[in-house]
Amino acid sequence: MDTEETVEVVCLDAGNTLVGMRFERIAALLARVGIWTSAAALERAEARARPVVSQHLAGGRSSEDSDTGVVQVRCVLEGIGVPAAVAAAQAPQLARRIRAELPSRRLWTRVLPGVPAALQLLRTVGLRLVVVSNSDGTLEALLEDVGLRGLVDEVIDSAVVGVEKPHPAIWTTVLADLGVPPARAIHVGDLYAVDVAGARAAGLEAVLLDPFGDWGETDCPRLPDLAAFARAFAAGGGAPRGEAQRCKLGS
Repeated sequence: MDTEETVEVVCLDAGNTLVGMRFERIAALLARVGIWTSAAALERAEARARPVVSQHLAGGRSSEDSDTGVVQVRCVLEGIGVPAAVAAAQAPQLARRIRAELPSRRLWTRVLPGVPAALQLLRTVGLRLVVVSNSDGTLEALLEDVGLRGLVDEVIDSAVVGVEKPHPAIWTTVLADLGVPPARAIHVGDLYAVDVAGARAAGLEAVLLDPFGDWGETDCPRLPDLAAFARAFAAGGGAPRGEAQRCKLGS
């Protein structure tokens, strides 16, 4: 960037940024259909699947569609060693079962390591924090359940506001309400097609979370988790954005 705008707002994805899945519950569901695996193996496979899911979403599909869930489940099954043909055959039914038996407020209840401290650090350096997430209308209640709602200023749930990432309006509307131009905001999330591409279309810069280095070369900063982002941002002292801060955040 040639401009030097001071960041005032950090927009945050929810899933895989603030909270993670209860993989032990998915492992128990899979065990009931004869697929034996561990929560750790599922966690690793899910992260590895994100670039494939992102490519699926880049075609204009919704992250909340059942088809997206099928793609994710198929990739995760393959990632834990299920043969590709078997994974493809079982994924539709398993995706339906997961959606029915493990709704968001049962599945996405694991606060990711370091998140509360990271949110507190970002607020300490004077930032406003806005959760911007594709969800099912229960996101604010979920964040209350897990003790994070009080650490953020606003919660934007796509099912409530009627627009999903990557549509730019999900960012520009809330930023306009806050009186903050997009150039003074940055977004942090885990899916390139949804979080990075969408935020950029709205005029924000974006950081991609890549805990295991699965994304390879990207044209945006990558960090393992929100704690690393908060440390990097605080180390810059809330400095103006641009190439200098991009280097601090990593690439």
